[in-house]
Amino acid sequence: MAIKSDNSESRTPADIVRTLRSGIGRVSEEVIEEIQTRIPEYARPSDEIYMKVVRMTVEQAIEGFLDRVESPDAPWDPEPFRMIGKGEAAEGRNLEPLQAAMRLGARVGWRRLTEIAGPLGLSPQSLYDLGEAIFVYLDQLADAAAEGFDEARAHAAGEIDRRRGRLLDLLLSRPPAGSEAIADLAKAAGWRLPRTVACVALDDQHGRVPPLPPDVLTGHERAVPCLLVPDPAGPGRAQTLQHALRGRRAAIGPGVPLVSAATSLRWAGEALELSRRGVLPRGLLRCEDHLATLVVFKDEELVSALAETRLAPLADLRPTQQDRLAETLLAWLRHGRGAGEVAAKLHVHPQTVRYRLRQLEELYGDQLADPDIRFELEIALRARQAARTPR
Repeated sequence: MAIKSDNSESRTPADIVRTLRSGIGRVSEEVIEEIQTRIPEYARPSDEIYMKVVRMTVEQAIEGFLDRVESPDAPWDPEPFRMIGKGEAAEGRNLEPLQAAMRLGARVGWRRLTEIAGPLGLSPQSLYDLGEAIFVYLDQLADAAAEGFDEARAHAAGEIDRRRGRLLDLLLSRPPAGSEAIADLAKAAGWRLPRTVACVALDDQHGRVPPLPPDVLTGHERAVPCLLVPDPAGPGRAQTLQHALRGRRAAIGPGVPLVSAATSLRWAGEALELSRRGVLPRGLLRCEDHLATLVVFKDEELVSALAETRLAPLADLRPTQQDRLAETLLAWLRHGRGAGEVAAKLHVHPQTVRYRLRQLEELYGDQLADPDIRFELEIALRARQAARTPR
């Protein structure tokens, strides 16, 4: 910003800058002392290298301001202050201490200007213009530092994401990667190794899930989009997942030791596929709630062969008869031998159940007395029921 001259006795910008430059050292010391007194993050008087950097930064800021006063149209290089912002990010601080330090520096600079305004012969308008120039310059420094800070944080976050992606690949690899390699990459990714994990298979027809706790590893770009959740039985984990995955198709695998993460994902993937086929419900599934169905459908060809053998006595009946007798037989196998108990489960009259059971005895004969056959019948009937139940 140009400093206007409103009378012939006022100094020119060059005269003002020359006078101010001669006192840079003293003003710099005042600024540094004020910053260290008021901002604990910068109070490191015993760290000579750090203090040298602070002094150089303060002097560079003052020199830059005087250059702007002297040549307001000259190009300005914000890179040094972008680097300062990056340094703050590397130190693990937010921008508040730096912004506070800049405001203090501007305040000290303004105080020094007002002290020497009289001896310099500055007119009120020139003093006003200098004050405005200080605060415009302060905004530019703050913007440059914020840009560098954001860039550094984004780069760090991107690097962490890349490391976590590689870590997820290692954890889900078959055979599992070595524990030492996993531990090293987990440390580099800032991820604490848990005792147990559970994997979540996600339906790729939906977008990314809402934000999750930072220790949840995400694999949205994998062939089977997934999450890896550490300590799945921990406080609040179930509620967090339920909230984040509400309204989408997903399956949560069983909790397993860290080295078995791939197994948890495999079960979750199989549950998700059964959900797509309508065998399991839509929405968020927990494999632990559907283990019997997952086991039954693990080898469908074998189950089909078993069903063909054990359900052969029903084959010649009409479809509606098959359905009624299969439903009654499964309830009888699952809930007891009494007609009253089976009738209560099926919501029919006990006499209806007795009639159906007599039909089944005629069809199966002595087979229903064999515990092995009853076990195989239950597997076949559960598979039939799961395959036919609308979802």
